[in-house]
Amino acid sequence: MSVTELPGDRAPDSPATPPDAARPPRRPAPLTALLTRLHFYAGVLVAPFLLVAALTGLAYTITPQLDAALYGDKLTVTAVGGQPRPLADQIAAARAAHPDGTLTAVQPGAGDRTTRVVFAREDLGDRQHTVYVDPYTAEVAGQLTTWFGSTPATTWLDDLHRNLHLGDVGRHYSEIAASWLWVLALGGVVLWWRRRAAGRARARHLLVPDLSAGRGVRRTRGWHATTGVWLTVGLLFLAATGLTWSRYAGANFGAGLDALRAGTPEISTTLDGAPPATGGGEHRHGGTATAPAADPATYDRVLGAARAAGLSGPVEIAPAAHDGAAWTVAQTDDTWPVAYDRVAVDPAGGTVTARSDFTDWPLLAKLSKLGIQAHMGRLLGPVNQVLLAALALGLLCVVVWGYRMWWQRRPTRADRRAPLGAPPARGAWRGTPWWALLVGVPVVAALGWALPWFGGTLLGFLVVDALTGLLGRRRRRRSVPVSPAPAGS
Repeated sequence: MSVTELPGDRAPDSPATPPDAARPPRRPAPLTALLTRLHFYAGVLVAPFLLVAALTGLAYTITPQLDAALYGDKLTVTAVGGQPRPLADQIAAARAAHPDGTLTAVQPGAGDRTTRVVFAREDLGDRQHTVYVDPYTAEVAGQLTTWFGSTPATTWLDDLHRNLHLGDVGRHYSEIAASWLWVLALGGVVLWWRRRAAGRARARHLLVPDLSAGRGVRRTRGWHATTGVWLTVGLLFLAATGLTWSRYAGANFGAGLDALRAGTPEISTTLDGAPPATGGGEHRHGGTATAPAADPATYDRVLGAARAAGLSGPVEIAPAAHDGAAWTVAQTDDTWPVAYDRVAVDPAGGTVTARSDFTDWPLLAKLSKLGIQAHMGRLLGPVNQVLLAALALGLLCVVVWGYRMWWQRRPTRADRRAPLGAPPARGAWRGTPWWALLVGVPVVAALGWALPWFGGTLLGFLVVDALTGLLGRRRRRRSVPVSPAPAGS
């Protein structure tokens, strides 16, 4: 919400205005006035979406600890043994415990991690059934219905954050929040800079709240704006990475990567070295795969070939989706420094037929992958979780302070009493200079096309702003008293 001076800014308990300040306030420049009104209304209307996103995102930051508390007996072993048992024995134990479904992936356990044997079933849709096996004893530790490796608790919180458990309809809320978060963050910084940078003595309050203002709206604005400045980089990061997953803006982002050939490179699984039949995207075990049954001993042979090729750490083995194709082994270490190398292996001969290293990915693909992992709190481990939690709490404070300013600016005199503060003057965009329109309109139109929810809501704001401005002028003209006509006319 706006951080500039608005009518009614002075709190009821603030000291009386000195005589030398009785002059009418200087009218802000048209661009500043437009940004003020846009920041105010976007803050009022979009803040509820940001509030929900911050609360659900804050809950998601604790998922690693929640998984350990709820599913620790399945995810980890009770005692680390010596040499792990062959994958063939572990897969046989998992198949015995879960005879139905198609085996689509195996994640070998190491250290205190259990082996994850993933089965796809048509009745589960995009979910999978994962069997957890102790790699040292080949005993089944438990079973869960998962979503691309996520436990039920993590999946539930992920859906809550993304779509409020409302499916595709619910995804609109998070896209609106991400589409406007960067606008509110940058707009607030610009407004606060223009307000505070006038004098050197006051410029320090760009990063430190001005506590000399006493109580009232000015002190609240100081906390609101200064906290927003400190959070700006993190909020811009959350907005950018969140938009890559959104329904419409995310689709445009993916199409742009494909057009630039900057997406995650595909790895060929054909044994004759021909390029893959389909491109784009990285391997993820799906819920409706139809991979043919394979000898469990093949998994040991494929894993041995991948280890010999240099794929260390946690990996995922995915059998071929059809006969006569290579299997894929992909590193799955999401903690920095990440490991995302992949190889294709001939299951019969145990030889590597193709390779895709993370260092060879296009820059945009790397940044997208790393950004997603950081957004989910995985890239830097517990430090990442703490940073995300701090961002969520800071955003909650900024939103609450914004609404508090709106409340504090309300008129309190008996003849001007109102439930809420007055908004900035309407119609500011009509005074925008021509050169700003010449540059700004194409830029905003391009952003509106790339971010449909931003473009649609911004257009609605401008239309309503123009209509209310016209109605306000009509009411003012009607309220002007008309002088009586001269006698004898």
